[in-house]
Amino acid sequence: QVQLAASGGGLVQAGGSLRLSCAASARTFSSYTMGWFRQAPGKEREFVAAINWSGVSTRYADSVKGRFSISRDNAKNMVYLQMNSLKPEDTAVYYCNAHQGSIWTMTGHSFNSWGQGTQVTVSS
Repeated sequence: QVQLAASGGGLVQAGGSLRLSCAASARTFSSYTMGWFRQAPGKEREFVAAINWSGVSTRYADSVKGRFSISRDNAKNMVYLQMNSLKPEDTAVYYCNAHQGSIWTMTGHSFNSWGQGTQVTVSS
């Protein structure tokens, strides 16, 4: 399994921006599909974004499409989530994860474990 830890969260006003980072520990990091998920209090874990091994293909949840951008740097074993035009409904704990499937099949049920998440709070 890949060891993952998300960071970069914080408190931001509506309309602001944050960039989340995910550090991965795996020799074969570049072969993994990476994804971002979030979970708000009282809500189920929600898919946010995914990116394939090369960074060429991406997929986004409808709720964040056009506002968020996922990217990766395989040389640094890092995945990022740039979040712009943040809304209060984006408030959640954000997690990253990895698997060997495609960006189209990645869901919260694709994983047996989760690493450290990072809190994002958007105020109005």
